[in-house]
Amino acid sequence: MRRGRLRVLLGAAPGVGKTYSMLEEGRTLLGEGRDVVVAFVEVHGRQATAAMTEGLEIMDRLEVTHRGVTLTEMDLDAVLTRRPEIALVDELAHTNAPGSRHEKRWQDVETLLDAGIDVMSTVNIQHIESLNDVVQQITGVPQRETIPDAVLRSAHQIEVVDLAPQALRDRLAVGRVYPAERIDAALSNYFRLGNLTALRELALLWLADEVDSALKDYRAEHGIDSRWEARERVVVTLTGGPEGEALLRRGARIAARSAGGDLVAVHVVSQDGLRSPHPESLAHQRALVEKLGGSYHQVVGDDVPRALVDFARSINASQLVIGVSRRNRLTAAFTGPGIGATVIRESGDIDVHIVTHSAAGGRLRLPRIGGALSIRRRIIGFVLALLGGPLVTWLLVSFRSDDSITSDVLTFQLLIVIVALTGGIWPALFTALMSGLTLDFFFVEPIYTITVDKGLHALALVLFVVNAVLVSYVVDQAARRTRVANRAAAESELLATVSGSVIRGEGAIEALVGRTREAFGLTAARLVADGNTIRQDGEPTPGEPHVDIPVGERGILELYGADLESSEQRLLAVIASQLDAALEYTDLSATARELGPLAETDRVRSALLSAVSHDLRRPLAAATAAVTGLRSTDVPLSEEDRRDLLATADESLGTLSTLVTSLLDVSRLQAGALAVSLAPVDAEDVILPALDELKLGPAEMELDLDPDLPAMVADAGLLQRVVVNLLDNALRFAPPEKRVRISTSSFADTVQIRVVDQGPGIAHDRRDQVFVPFQRLGDTDNLTGLGLGLALSKGFTEGMGGTLEAEDTPGGGLTMVVELPAAAGSRRYGGEVEET
Repeated sequence: MRRGRLRVLLGAAPGVGKTYSMLEEGRTLLGEGRDVVVAFVEVHGRQATAAMTEGLEIMDRLEVTHRGVTLTEMDLDAVLTRRPEIALVDELAHTNAPGSRHEKRWQDVETLLDAGIDVMSTVNIQHIESLNDVVQQITGVPQRETIPDAVLRSAHQIEVVDLAPQALRDRLAVGRVYPAERIDAALSNYFRLGNLTALRELALLWLADEVDSALKDYRAEHGIDSRWEARERVVVTLTGGPEGEALLRRGARIAARSAGGDLVAVHVVSQDGLRSPHPESLAHQRALVEKLGGSYHQVVGDDVPRALVDFARSINASQLVIGVSRRNRLTAAFTGPGIGATVIRESGDIDVHIVTHSAAGGRLRLPRIGGALSIRRRIIGFVLALLGGPLVTWLLVSFRSDDSITSDVLTFQLLIVIVALTGGIWPALFTALMSGLTLDFFFVEPIYTITVDKGLHALALVLFVVNAVLVSYVVDQAARRTRVANRAAAESELLATVSGSVIRGEGAIEALVGRTREAFGLTAARLVADGNTIRQDGEPTPGEPHVDIPVGERGILELYGADLESSEQRLLAVIASQLDAALEYTDLSATARELGPLAETDRVRSALLSAVSHDLRRPLAAATAAVTGLRSTDVPLSEEDRRDLLATADESLGTLSTLVTSLLDVSRLQAGALAVSLAPVDAEDVILPALDELKLGPAEMELDLDPDLPAMVADAGLLQRVVVNLLDNALRFAPPEKRVRISTSSFADTVQIRVVDQGPGIAHDRRDQVFVPFQRLGDTDNLTGLGLGLALSKGFTEGMGGTLEAEDTPGGGLTMVVELPAAAGSRRYGGEVEET
């Protein structure tokens, strides 16, 4: 009997439409004449989903009694007896009721598959075993129902039912996922936009990885070694050298140009571990790979080109990025083709990018002018003399004749010129001397003896030496001028970098100190100002030479590891002046940051004076007028007039007291002197007194308080003032025919209080402005107080360790959400997310 095929619809979150799509596909298959039954489905009261079951055969459920509660599960035996062609089974990760044949529903599905029945099922990304902890970290909600990855990966077909996060929130807001009483809590907790975006990306990445694994298995099974461009993969080779950052950024740009491109960094180490780069540089480059969204790999192999190509083929790479060779042409001529040339030859259909970089040819440091030719060139010159002399002698002896003496002399002269061009004066003098003696020994009668008995023979030897000296002098001067030109170019580049660092401002000191150490080949460089170390690059070795360069009037640049030449002091003076400018920039930036709060304080002070001059003057003037009228004896007052004046004075003085209290609270908040006494507090003990304070009843308010809500950690007095301010603000803007609603809920380790109105709401770009002191909506209404209510509420909430956020009310309006920590050990309600 053939095994059935499993098709799974994968969703990022409840409500994306997995069950609806499964039923829709079932109806389509039924219309094609296939035998389809609904073995188990949960519609969760969603009318659109329930409507999709019409016309489909629905199997009866199995009733299981557990601890006096009757639960319904899929009747596995009934489905096996019915033996349909296709069974629709919802919620693959569901845990069956105790007493069922299997513990998990996916085990029931395995039984159906073994019986040859095709199954279509649904599952959410949070139920995959390997992603369970990641989803809990994102959402704060633990998931106890999981399915092993191996079971899901064994499915013949996995499809993602995708829905944009905002579209899912819109669907939730209109009541198409949860009932109305659960909408607000769901939108602010599990169904936050950030949560849904992360879950959606997680689902897509998991499916992409599954497709990639399937493709790799298929190629392995069929022995396919060629590259398939199913996805653009860019492999960047790292050696641990300073060019790594440039290569990584170039590779990231190449990967970004193709949708869904992957960036992969690889470093090859030898089997004996002798090829080890600077560990700090490699660690820094590995961190950069992660920032760029790539992955880092390390492979072992003595044949670096072959290891790189094999790794690229193993991951089906399409691009390979390597740095330009650091060797010069002469070295390449003696040592053979480098890694780049070998990789290109072996890469086959993988595109290879050879990227130039500032570190090509070695460390980026200023060339020294002191010596004309390097020791390396002198050694090569001696090698040419020792190898070329015998070779030339052997060739000339082989073809010697009586008339060949002239060509013999010119050939040895050519060898002297070649050695002089390569190694300079000392290899050339050595070659000239050996050439003269060789000519006398092998080509001048009597041969095989060294006899200088004629003046012409001595002259020939002297001419050899003179030619060697002249050619060497020209080569030496050319080398000197080349070094001067290279140094001038390096100095120009360093000065450009220095100037650019100072212009950029941020990070200028770090860039200057690090660049100076690198440019002059130092082991360490340290900038000290006012007795404090501002920046240090590298670690100095005890006892090594160091130089102190003054930086302005208060700093010193300490350079370790090299004796600097006098010509380098001029460039260091420029760097010191730029460091002085960078220090001044840092001081000015710090001063600007210190002046920022002062400017804000000045703004608040100005607003306070404006408020005192206007908002405080009105109730003060009214109270003064009422008291003056009561004290006046010129006009007789009736008892009713006296009551009105007393009421006016009482109301005005109450308003004045409230305003002064708010101003004092704002001052304490800004001074950081707010007194907070935290303790476990029940939400009802704060909300009900707030309603009494505002004299609100059922006609104005709608209460939705969770009876199982845990206590919160708060200051009861401050929290009551927060609730009063939020309710007062909501009542001011709510339509007369709409009641303000206050609800409570808990999520993870927090407790939330929501004040919901259906007024005009606030635009997203103005949400932060409503929490600014002295900010009124529109800044035109001078009859509604100082504009301190929301500012104080936010300050009080943050002082208690919580948050106050503004959200949209589904259907229009504004919802203020107070979120505070739940008290340890208090009761919590079950936070399970209902499955689609």
